[in-house]
Amino acid sequence: MGPDSPEVPSKRARRPRSLRARALSLLARREHSRLELRRKLAPHAESPEQLDTVLDTLESQGLLSNERFADSVVNRRAARFGTARIRQELREHGLPAELVGEHLAELDRTEYERAHEVWARRFGTPPADLPERMRQARFLAARGFRADVVRRVLGRRPADDEPSLDPDADIDS
Repeated sequence: MGPDSPEVPSKRARRPRSLRARALSLLARREHSRLELRRKLAPHAESPEQLDTVLDTLESQGLLSNERFADSVVNRRAARFGTARIRQELREHGLPAELVGEHLAELDRTEYERAHEVWARRFGTPPADLPERMRQARFLAARGFRADVVRRVLGRRPADDEPSLDPDADIDS
């Protein structure tokens, strides 16, 4: 085929996709929050009013839902991250505080079990010394697990097995 022969139109020659088509394409891949979808579609919108109209229509049709988005984030992240990290991600997406609170209530109840699973996958053995204990604690804290949960997961410190130097401590003789 030469340069003068008719060909299938290139992507550039095709008619640009509508704002709704772009939104549906993004929503077909995964759930999005309204704020996130607004940010992704804004460069393609002719006006903010047009964008709001499309987003309102998608919400009224049940195609865009902050509730489903929150469920999606919690389900994807719960096995790897703590409640604090997931809470932060939901807040970054502009979700209402009451919606965030509803979704995190169950995570709070399972925080220890989830932290223990994450710790076991990564380390599996208790820390042998203080530097290793601190490394494991930082690992869990960086993933958003509460300090009290991190302490419970890591259990007793190696120094707890040694006799106490405190003169008021009970010593088994």
